[in-house]
Amino acid sequence: MNINLVFQIAAVGIIVSVLAVVLRQSQRDEMAQLLTLAGVALVLGIVVKLVVDLFETVRTMFQLY
Repeated sequence: MNINLVFQIAAVGIIVSVLAVVLRQSQRDEMAQLLTLAGVALVLGIVVKLVVDLFETVRTMFQLY
């Protein structure tokens, strides 16, 4: 696993949390919630790609077709 991937996920979390706090302070709670949901979806997409790569590696290693 690449350490840059961990930093990318952490950066997304930090940016989303800061922007959500700013939006909540400006009384835009709905937008903050949508932003948080978008951040979760982005990180989930990254994790799903990693899981797919893991399954492809396992399939290749055991020569499953």
